[in-house]
Amino acid sequence: MEKKVKQHIFRFFGNLFPNAFPAMAAYHGFAVLVGVASLLSAVRCDVNCKGTDGHPGEAGSTGRDGLPGIKGQKGEPDVRVDGPVDPSVLLRLRGDIGNPGPQGPIGPKGYRGDLGPSGTDGEPGPPGPAGKNIDSGKHSSNQEAHSAFSVIRTDTRYPSFNQKITYQNAVVNKYNDFDKNTGVFTCRIPGFYYFTFHSVCKVSMCLGLVREGAEEQQVFCNYNLRNNDQVLSGGVVLELTVGQKVWLVSYKDKQTESDARDTREKQIIFNGFLIFSNSE
Repeated sequence: MEKKVKQHIFRFFGNLFPNAFPAMAAYHGFAVLVGVASLLSAVRCDVNCKGTDGHPGEAGSTGRDGLPGIKGQKGEPDVRVDGPVDPSVLLRLRGDIGNPGPQGPIGPKGYRGDLGPSGTDGEPGPPGPAGKNIDSGKHSSNQEAHSAFSVIRTDTRYPSFNQKITYQNAVVNKYNDFDKNTGVFTCRIPGFYYFTFHSVCKVSMCLGLVREGAEEQQVFCNYNLRNNDQVLSGGVVLELTVGQKVWLVSYKDKQTESDARDTREKQIIFNGFLIFSNSE
């Protein structure tokens, strides 16, 4: 191959310099041959000679995550086996549902919630059974149909105007129908009652008998003109219902300031009793 290359080179230069001196031509041919030989040696070295290994390159950037794989096939159900089994396998197996455990202790009471709105009214209930007459002389407590009281006020102070009169002693108080501390009689048995009162003092006095719920009142007055003992009396028959109340009141009419400040001995007696009860 080298011989053919050299022949082509000489032929090429012989065509370039056909009229050159033989010596000059010989010199130039030699120089060309030397250059070509060096070129061929370099070519052969690059082809046949092995160079040094290169250095590893730098690591590339992290690649993107791949796409999710397809869903795998459903596994086979667990098979119960007899005999010893690897503990790790037992942990992966699902056992049967066990029996319920015992009830735990009661927890602490919770916070009280807010009061809810009021509900709507319900439908009216059916009528109740017909009532029974309890005013025929006997009562559910087996108490006889009697009621009577007699109380005395011994306080020397003048009774306050337009106030209920209270009493210190109870001579008679059947079944405690009268409260001497408040001065009020409360009807327990409906019917007709007779009430009387008497007062003894040395000053003018007006007493009125009041029935709860009644517009009219019975008022009695006695005026002391000679500074002697004055007796004031009054009485009335009233029809009362169960729970109705009766009491005495001190009224101001023509009494003077000295009458109201009087502290001499005084007595007021208040009596009442059932004449007969209402019966159907």
